[in-house]
Amino acid sequence: MTDTATSSLRVHPLRQLLRLLSSIRFDEVLVLQGTPMIGAILALGSLTLHDAIRATIFIAGSLCLVGHVFVINDWAGIEGDLRDPHRATRTFASKGVSRFAVGVLAAALLGITLLLFALLGPVSLAVAIAILGLSTLYSAPSIHMKGRPILGSGLHLLGGTLHFLLGYATFSTVDTGSVMIGCFFGLIFAAGHLMHETRGYQGDRLNGIRTNAVAFGKRQSFVAGMILFSAAYALLIALALWGLLPRLLLLTAVLYPVHLRASWRAARAGLSVESLLEYQRCYRLLYGLIGAMLVGSVLIEWVS
Repeated sequence: MTDTATSSLRVHPLRQLLRLLSSIRFDEVLVLQGTPMIGAILALGSLTLHDAIRATIFIAGSLCLVGHVFVINDWAGIEGDLRDPHRATRTFASKGVSRFAVGVLAAALLGITLLLFALLGPVSLAVAIAILGLSTLYSAPSIHMKGRPILGSGLHLLGGTLHFLLGYATFSTVDTGSVMIGCFFGLIFAAGHLMHETRGYQGDRLNGIRTNAVAFGKRQSFVAGMILFSAAYALLIALALWGLLPRLLLLTAVLYPVHLRASWRAARAGLSVESLLEYQRCYRLLYGLIGAMLVGSVLIEWVS
């Protein structure tokens, strides 16, 4: 066998692995790391060497957990995604990756997730398993709560809360205050999901998936999402007034009119896919600023 042929055999499996890994929605996985990381930072009073080691394990576990959630969702919904003109070109199948390979990837991420959170203790493991359970209820073809209006949003409300508590419970004891803070993130998750359903209306209707937007209408789904976003801002300000979060977050009241203006622009554009994508970028930026203010306030307290 020539050196060229040997080299080709060595590179081929690597290319296959990279192609398989490219099927993970890394951008979405990274975006969703903010919530559990904020939970962990709020729970930490300071950062010792022991905490740093646990934090490293936690970050790896959280990445694998969210990665599994997206991969299993894509694996379960591939047939419908291929029929959706807005999603077909972004599927793993369009990259030449088989459904079997993606199933193996999902199983591997699941195993690593359980192992890492088991190292962090029973409470962290229990919260991770609860999130995995919600993901199964949402994506599994036999249950498919993605296609059950209101219930699907309820899963995201609970899931967002648990994502925050995943980080908090790893470094501190869960109490009433932490659950209330978690509800803020749950409201954002549920509202963002309603906007996602509004954007995916055409494809979901084509595939017979009865989301909130399909069942009640695009505009109704959009308005419901805005109500939840508004409730999240109100809860955040209340938490700051009650002293459960830094007072600096009272300034987020200034961001709410910006959010309203962005939603009005999307509505005036007819809730087109392009306008909703622009709207998503806007509210993600706003919540990124809120997260930065929250983390910055905590870090200032650490050094003072």
